[in-house]
Amino acid sequence: MSDENRIIELETKLAYHEDMIESLNGTIVQQQQRLLYLEERFKGLVARLSSIEGPAHSHAGDTEVPPHY
Repeated sequence: MSDENRIIELETKLAYHEDMIESLNGTIVQQQQRLLYLEERFKGLVARLSSIEGPAHSHAGDTEVPPHY
């Protein structure tokens, strides 16, 4: 294999790797955006659940034993 062919092969591989890195980087950016979105949704759901459960759980120690005990 001549030096010129080796250089062409290396340049081809380099171009392929650069394209793959760019593609993977785009995937990572999309996943990061999705993760941030899901974290915000989760925080909202936790807050919503806490507001729903809050009053019911705060009186849990004050409840009387049912009459059948």
